[in-house]
Amino acid sequence: MRRWIPLLRDLPVEVSVLASIAFFVALGFGIVIPSIPIFADSFGVSALAASAVVSSFALMRFVSSPLAGAWTNRFGERLVLASGLAIVALSSLFAGLSQSYVQLLVLRGVGGIGSAMFTVSALALLLRVVDSDQRGRASAAWQGGFLVGGVAGPALGAVLLAISIRAPFFFYAGTLAVATVIALVYLSPARIAAREEQVAGEGGVLPAGDGVTQPRAGGWAELREALGNGAYRAALAVNLATGLTAFGLRAALIPLFVVEGLQQGPSLSGWAFLVAAVVQALFLVPAGRLTDLRGRRPAMIIGTVATVAGMLMLVADDLATGSLSLALVVFFASMVVMSVGTAFLGSAPSAVVGDIMGGRQGGSVVATYQMVSDLGAVIGPLLGGLLLDLYGFEWAFGVGAAVAAIALVFVLLMPETLRKPAPAR
Repeated sequence: MRRWIPLLRDLPVEVSVLASIAFFVALGFGIVIPSIPIFADSFGVSALAASAVVSSFALMRFVSSPLAGAWTNRFGERLVLASGLAIVALSSLFAGLSQSYVQLLVLRGVGGIGSAMFTVSALALLLRVVDSDQRGRASAAWQGGFLVGGVAGPALGAVLLAISIRAPFFFYAGTLAVATVIALVYLSPARIAAREEQVAGEGGVLPAGDGVTQPRAGGWAELREALGNGAYRAALAVNLATGLTAFGLRAALIPLFVVEGLQQGPSLSGWAFLVAAVVQALFLVPAGRLTDLRGRRPAMIIGTVATVAGMLMLVADDLATGSLSLALVVFFASMVVMSVGTAFLGSAPSAVVGDIMGGRQGGSVVATYQMVSDLGAVIGPLLGGLLLDLYGFEWAFGVGAAVAAIALVFVLLMPETLRKPAPAR
């Protein structure tokens, strides 16, 4: 069946398994996330307290990522991945049974720990079982699993929410249980070990002359060595910018911009995000292919330039809302352009991290890479809201463009990490 799906064609079976797991995780998350504030509010708490339930998950996910990286190095990706999924599943099940606000808050925080374990270990495994010239497409397939699940989840969540405010939690626990079973059954330790040997044997660990330092130590020593590499620093800068703009500013401010800036109904933002998701899905395959054929650096340049352009288009749109028809065209165009950037930045920086790891375990390297995106997603809404209150939408979007522009500088200065085969003699 993999040969009929462009994202999975010619990739190891482990990529298909991990993409399937990503789909079930994103599906469940998309189902449960709209119900969390409503469920918290049913306990008679303030709006701030209800929002804290959402933040507790993100906060615990962020602070536990270093531990997840250490555990991945110590116990292996498969065990940490399955354990993380099981923790989120059980915490979601009991969250649905919560009898008080405190119980709900604590259980969602526990779920954040499990989420960090799953994300770090799964990405580390994904990058370890593919060859250098497959890492871009593998990262795109992983991103595609999350994207499809994330689009389908909210629609199903609305149906479940109409039945009961607790039902989405139980369904989320079910999708995570399915993902846990898939991980335990189809991620064979023997096959993973064989793939590691094959990748390493085919030159997965790159020589220093190619701009990538071979990982020789675990834990913090491994991370310090990676931080000395310009390509890894560029990947961190890009992931921070993506988290702040795509997952932070865009998610938090676009619904407000539609209502307050464009003077349109809130449903328009839903259509805008749907268009953005479709465009992103369409560009996943070309983004992955370009990353593997032309190199990580060109793909990251395209992604960061598109992100800067998209944010600047929103700035211009806010300054030129006098013509509604033109403002709407620019608005949807900006969403499309940023989605193209997100597609390229979902595969190329991850491939850089895989090149740094060189087919070996790299829990701390992956954990730090994941943490900067989470940090951007946490800072983005807060910074955007502050700038919106003080100066307006154009300043909030302008800061997003500036952060992406700084990331672009890192990308322009980075060495290429794709090891191309030597020409035949």
